[in-house]
Amino acid sequence: MDELRTVREAYGEPAPPTMTEIERARALWDGESAPRRLRTRFGRPFGIGLGVVAAGAAAAVAIAATGQGAADEPGSPKAPGNIDLGRQAVLAAATKAEQAPTGRYWYTDRVSGQSYIVRSKSGAPYAIVGAADEMFGWDGVKPGMGEMYYDRDLPARPLTAQDAAVWRADGSPSSFRTWSGDHHATYTTKASKWRSNGPEVGLDPEGGGKFFWGKTARELQELPTDPAALTKLILSDEALRKRFGKKAAKAPRAVERTMTPAAKMRIAGGFLSAPTPPKVRAGLMRALAALPGVRAIARDTDPLGRTGVALAADAVPSTDDGEYGTKKEDQGTFTWRSVFVFDERSGALLSMQDELVTPGGPYRTRKPGFVISYETFRSSGWSDSEPKPPTALPFPAR
Repeated sequence: MDELRTVREAYGEPAPPTMTEIERARALWDGESAPRRLRTRFGRPFGIGLGVVAAGAAAAVAIAATGQGAADEPGSPKAPGNIDLGRQAVLAAATKAEQAPTGRYWYTDRVSGQSYIVRSKSGAPYAIVGAADEMFGWDGVKPGMGEMYYDRDLPARPLTAQDAAVWRADGSPSSFRTWSGDHHATYTTKASKWRSNGPEVGLDPEGGGKFFWGKTARELQELPTDPAALTKLILSDEALRKRFGKKAAKAPRAVERTMTPAAKMRIAGGFLSAPTPPKVRAGLMRALAALPGVRAIARDTDPLGRTGVALAADAVPSTDDGEYGTKKEDQGTFTWRSVFVFDERSGALLSMQDELVTPGGPYRTRKPGFVISYETFRSSGWSDSEPKPPTALPFPAR
């Protein structure tokens, strides 16, 4: 599967992007040679996302092994008490990534969503997850082994138990009308059935063998395992200018934003999600842990409730001044950061999520650590037979 579409975040200096600009930049980074586009929301193509092998374990296991104290809590705007502590926990997880198995088919089950603030009849605000969907896809490791894609809508739902209490007091509405960037959108509490994407019933029997940045399995196998070599090859400013140089004439500012720490995390995440060899994935994790502008946090929790060790990019501000129609009460500035959560047991990437650091704008009533948007991964990895999507929904009912 072509996972270049995961490189959709455009952060950077000198001027911070608005949320609408972020959405438009995500669309810009859609795959250059994607075999197909999956269903879109808000003009933003969603593709098969990053990978997870097993459920997260308590990060305290890795932390205890270092014999050191605690780092900063998830979402905290404060500097970590001991950056090396969290970094060592991530490196311990990287060692586990070296031991992952392989197989004939690479599959990914990815869940995504975005948080919105809605108001009850009484005026009390509560948060919901909208634009929520699940995408499942597999690719044969070699060309001609086939590829298959599925997707389904997930129910819009209150984000937390506290939000659910306000929602129930409001009569448990079954639909939510929200403002998203520059237009209204409505989400319901109903799920859809799985849909297949692609030729005819979704199966392309001639597909397979192409992954992130269009690389074949053999090319992924030949990537270096040394963190410094990987950084130079795919994460350095020079490498990114070369990779995205053709787009520079049309969108120079967006290309420069691929060189920010958060954007580089996304690029590394694309390779972490592809069937790269275990030692390459371990090298990428170590490269991320050493990347300027990326800090380790002792642990964080993903939207599926799994706890893992985490890396976070430096926080950036975003201001909505009403240019695209946002109501006055939702205008303002907030800061947020991108966070990667890793399973300590397997070294797998559990989640990419944008978290609130300093409340403001539409999130003025939320606390630091509030998840603004996410792509989190139920399962991913190798299979010796053609994988099938799950029947159960990823979230329990509120």
